[in-house]
Amino acid sequence: MTALEIVVIVAAGLFAGGINSVVGSGTLVTFPVLLALGYPPVVANVSNGLGLVPGSVGGAVGYRRELKGQTTRLLRFGAVTGLGAVVGALLLLTLPPGAFEAVVPVLIVLALVLVVLQPFIARKLAERSPDRHPHGGVPLLVGVFLVGIYGGYFGAAQGVVLLALMGILLDDSLQRLNGVKNVTTAIANLVSGVVFVFVADVDWGVVGLLAGGSVVGGLIGARIGRRLRPFWLRAAIVVVGTVAIVQLLMP
Repeated sequence: MTALEIVVIVAAGLFAGGINSVVGSGTLVTFPVLLALGYPPVVANVSNGLGLVPGSVGGAVGYRRELKGQTTRLLRFGAVTGLGAVVGALLLLTLPPGAFEAVVPVLIVLALVLVVLQPFIARKLAERSPDRHPHGGVPLLVGVFLVGIYGGYFGAAQGVVLLALMGILLDDSLQRLNGVKNVTTAIANLVSGVVFVFVADVDWGVVGLLAGGSVVGGLIGARIGRRLRPFWLRAAIVVVGTVAIVQLLMP
């Protein structure tokens, strides 16, 4: 590994950690970089997932104030996300390459629409069901599980999808939900990464470089994200999600 490659990987991890902390989709930065540097797709995917875990942890630490009082929610969503990530990791190992290529852009588009309409939809749901379940009930748990599967499989923009679901089904601020998102994405990456360690090759040098960059980026991103008003945070989600769609659809 050359000095230039080291700098590029650390810089990609730094940027991805910041993006993940604020919105998500950091994988769309680091994964293509690793491919461009010549790493095989599976090695790049596995090493990328493990390397970005510290960044999500850094983002969660940065959002520690918003996470206060959400222990029960974190335990529920964390357990369900972990189970989903195991399923997603196993799917990656058994399904043919590109099996989700047609589904992922549609999923992200739907998530972006839900993010934009979230205030209106949440208000209507509150009018119909003023006593909503504090943790979203079974529908949200199922949604978190499905997002966990996606996170274990690949995970690009999983934070966007998860924020859309939580924003609609939970009566809580977007900033507090963003803190939950950082924790659950860290769990998805960690659990799937552990599965991959036993059945796929891991480049621990790449993992270390991405980890170092992403944890700093996660802390910086949290400082920025926590200061964004709901409108601008929602706008950032839409912009990043749109970029993700364009990148995924490019040949």
